Amino acid sequence: MPGTGGESRSDLAIFIGIKVCGLALIVVPALDARFGWTPRLPLWCEICGGILLLGGSFPFFRAFTDNTFASPLVRIQSERSQHVIDTGVYGFVRHPMYLGASLVFVGGALLLGSISGLLSALAMVGLLVVRIFGEEKLLARDLEGYQEYLQKVRYRLVPHVW
Repeated sequence: MPGTGGESRSDLAIFIGIKVCGLALIVVPALDARFGWTPRLPLWCEICGGILLLGGSFPFFRAFTDNTFASPLVRIQSERSQHVIDTGVYGFVRHPMYLGASLVFVGGALLLGSISGLLSALAMVGLLVVRIFGEEKLLARDLEGYQEYLQKVRYRLVPHVW
């Protein structure tokens, strides 16, 4: 949790941004749907949103099972003998929780048919992408074995793309 030690100020700022975007992701689409701020998306977009939402749930929740070191803030947990996790969903992409969350955020906004919700979701995904760079820099510098993991699992977020 924030303030437990070892986290950077920039990550704390990103963490706060994610919390704000998360709140917007809950409130904005609901208000948009209620008051019709933006035109509703076509039915096929809503169906695709449901598929993304369901598909993103697996890597998101599985990441917590595979990596017991998952934490809201990026830091090395030396007090828990943190080590590199390279099995399960972490064998496909280096940030499966962020992949799943991105799919869930975008999928939920599409499912609700909300353009303003989609903009909130894309802002959240942007913050996660920015966070990846700082997280990988810290892990490569301070977590033993992470440099080798970077060579083993080449893709950060999307398999065979990035």
